[in-house]
Amino acid sequence: MGNRVLLLATKDTIAYRRRAGRESVASGAELLAAAGPVGADVTVVDVTSEPGWDISPTTMLALGRRVRQAAGDYDGVVLTHGVDTVEETAYLVDLMAGPAAERAAIVLTGAARALDDDDSDGPANLAAALTAAADPAARGLGAVVCAGGELHAARWVTLADASAGFSSAPHGPLARVVDGRVQRLAVAPPRPPYGGGEPEWDVALFKTHPGMDPGLLGGLADRGVQGVVLEGTGQGNVPASLFAAISDLVDGDIPVVIASRSHHPAAPGELPRDVGMAERLGAIPARGLRAEKARVALMAALGDGYGVDAVRDWFTRL
Repeated sequence: MGNRVLLLATKDTIAYRRRAGRESVASGAELLAAAGPVGADVTVVDVTSEPGWDISPTTMLALGRRVRQAAGDYDGVVLTHGVDTVEETAYLVDLMAGPAAERAAIVLTGAARALDDDDSDGPANLAAALTAAADPAARGLGAVVCAGGELHAARWVTLADASAGFSSAPHGPLARVVDGRVQRLAVAPPRPPYGGGEPEWDVALFKTHPGMDPGLLGGLADRGVQGVVLEGTGQGNVPASLFAAISDLVDGDIPVVIASRSHHPAAPGELPRDVGMAERLGAIPARGLRAEKARVALMAALGDGYGVDAVRDWFTRL
């Protein structure tokens, strides 16, 4: 057989069977059989997890630990996951992997259609993911999401269409799986900072909007929130009504990260001035990350050092 690959099967849609008037869930071994021969020595472990659309931060962290540990023992690791939040788990896995991402390929995959649907995308996605995990060409890419034969960087990937249409726009996929081999297409994003700390899961995310009540941000410190991400507009603009609340959070040493619902790439090697007045109040730019990825990044940053200054330094190295 080929390289040693660990398949961590968390079920979700890729494993659902709905025909014959009853529902059932395929085991990891059954998923592997449906994928067909992949030219690798695959070990299967079934992992308990909530559905992707309702996954908890605790489970995401546990999956990150499992993948990091397995990357030291296997040439590649594949994690099946619900497509709704796979981009967030993939990025958390990437941030937690550290040096392990250089030793093993890390591939997440899932499906939009059930295993027994006539047009199920699960078996093909899993076969491509396992093939990629076994190919040395996929090592060093960091965690990737595999769908439709393409490998997307965890930092860039997003579910652009609920029918499992993934995109890394404007960057494009890192590679594709063709004829049992990985074909590299682009340079992977730089490896993120890694201090080995345990990510802090209690981070709040708010989508800002005109007329937003600043009271929504009040009392967060009393509730134990360790950090806040605000999704603004344009290049990271947030309503002026939130300025006082942002200032209070920063003064209380609770980091506030400003992302945007619009794409605005960060210039390499410098901190982009993309959050206007909020940045002058001490908020931290999200380095071009989408809001949900910025939340994951803030979780990891807080694991490496609490407080606004420590998190700002972490993001400058992202």
